Amino acid sequence: KEGGSAVRLTGKVKWFNDAKGYGFIERADGDDVFVHYTAIQGTGFRSLSEGQEVEFEVVDGPKGKQAANVTKVAAQQ
Repeated sequence: KEGGSAVRLTGKVKWFNDAKGYGFIERADGDDVFVHYTAIQGTGFRSLSEGQEVEFEVVDGPKGKQAANVTKVAAQQ
């Protein structure tokens, strides 16, 4: 990763459990990536909705690949 810039990927939220604070994002290439609420960018209560489009980076977590710096993609009007 030259210059510290990570590759941003896009995907859709497969499911997210607010009570447990985690879920999975389905990548465009079909693989699922674990996402923890602490990886969601923003203030206040951080959550994701099923089917929501997001951008994210993939990092190595304690149990394998996981999403980082997750941002919601604004709906096109």
